Amino acid sequence: MPFLDLETNLPQHGIPEEFAQKLCSAAASILGKPKERVNATVRSGLSMVIGGSSAPCAHLAISSIGVVGTAEQNKEHSAKFFEFLTKELNLEQDRVLLRFYPLEPWQIGKKGTVMTFL
Repeated sequence: MPFLDLETNLPQHGIPEEFAQKLCSAAASILGKPKERVNATVRSGLSMVIGGSSAPCAHLAISSIGVVGTAEQNKEHSAKFFEFLTKELNLEQDRVLLRFYPLEPWQIGKKGTVMTFL
């Protein structure tokens, strides 16, 4: 059950239509998870600075069970997420940052319990 939280200083009209849906599909493919289990939040128009500059930029936090826990996994994921984000948001690679957070099943609540028991 991946969670994607994208924050950007691009204005809402600078985000392609259906971007959240495209992000979910891309993440499902990249992480090898069913699209129905991918959750995404997109926040635009934020006050942001990356590398000392407030030029257009984006930050993506990726949390998931079992697929973002090693440097080798994240190196592969990173290349694919960068390809997607730079193309879709028309940003240079140095204006995008990713953060990976491995999750355990007991850290995600669903249907009145936690994923461990589902």
